[in-house]
Amino acid sequence: MQQIFESIAIALRAIWANKLRSFMTVLGNIVAVTSIVTVVSLIQGLNAMVSRAIVTDVGADSFTIQRLPPVRTAEDEERTRNNPPVTLREAEAVARFSPEIRAVMAQAQRRGNVSYRGQVLENIQIQGVTSEYLEFETFDAERGRMMTASEVDRNQPVALLGWDVAEQLFGEVTPLDKTLDIQGTHFRVVGVSAQKGGVFGASMDGFAVIPLGAHLQMFGARQSLALMIKPTSPAALRTAMDDATVALRVARRMAPREPDNFGIYTSDTLLGIYEQATTGIFAVLVGVVALSLLVGGIVIMNIMLMVVSERTREIGLRKAVGARRKDIMSQVLTESITLSTIGGLGGILLGFLAARGISAVTPLPARLEPWSIALGIGITAIVGLFFGAFPASRAARLDPIEALRRE
Repeated sequence: MQQIFESIAIALRAIWANKLRSFMTVLGNIVAVTSIVTVVSLIQGLNAMVSRAIVTDVGADSFTIQRLPPVRTAEDEERTRNNPPVTLREAEAVARFSPEIRAVMAQAQRRGNVSYRGQVLENIQIQGVTSEYLEFETFDAERGRMMTASEVDRNQPVALLGWDVAEQLFGEVTPLDKTLDIQGTHFRVVGVSAQKGGVFGASMDGFAVIPLGAHLQMFGARQSLALMIKPTSPAALRTAMDDATVALRVARRMAPREPDNFGIYTSDTLLGIYEQATTGIFAVLVGVVALSLLVGGIVIMNIMLMVVSERTREIGLRKAVGARRKDIMSQVLTESITLSTIGGLGGILLGFLAARGISAVTPLPARLEPWSIALGIGITAIVGLFFGAFPASRAARLDPIEALRRE
């Protein structure tokens, strides 16, 4: 162990004695690791943000049935274009079919205007829900209360507002029991949801929740609904999905060989689509990093060959006084690995600063993962070991007599 530390100390002194050359040597590694840490930090932050948004929207222990399935190709879009709308009658059929289903909430969403005393908010998401919405954790009331099942069933003009809508319309004034206008209809505010944040700079708090019957009267009764379905337990999720599929196919009188003319979404489904969309980014990242590391490794190998040539007499002298081949090889490899690893550490610092800088000026979040630090250090150490092997072997093979004769 002491010998290793001595080798590292010698390597550091040699690197410090040639600071500019050492910096230019590891520049490729710095660029590669900076790329790794920057992109990984941004992607991890983005993944966390998207996962949180999907779980908030769909729910971790529930699933959603919609008119259209997850569309990935033009053929999928053409095939599903004429799918029939999802109706309240079908929601009731699904709820009755399976003992594994705890609640089925029918929901409709449209964009509309919300106003209070002359102040108008445009393009607000207006959500209509049935009384089963109370069973889903995606709905909450931080201030005031939720709409009661009785109010929803009787289509009372009550509303639950998103945090941004309440803040922009009412400011410091409490919105509770105030009457606002949604698409020309008066509604009384009974509650305000907790702040959920945003995704890609778009707020998740710009919404108003009202009874589904009032929503259908406002926007038309022929629109397709989304069914949020909660199983009796998380373990029953797959069984509940299968039962809901059968119930909907029976309600639509579909033949056994007909493909489903509706879509089922879980949080995992949406996360899978997101991951598929970002696969190309990872592929490009791997290519860029591999190229940078290859260039950096070649530069390190050439510099180490030059170092061996410059220190030929020193190597010859060490071998003459008893240094073994493995001692010479170990010293050169240690210097190569140390040089490469210093580049990795510099890249980690620059990558973290770059990710934080991008996060500060854009909606993209950044999150530095410990494994990305370990990856950066590990990769650069391996690069130093691999590309330092040939110079080290060459130094170890030097004849001490011939080495001492060189000027």
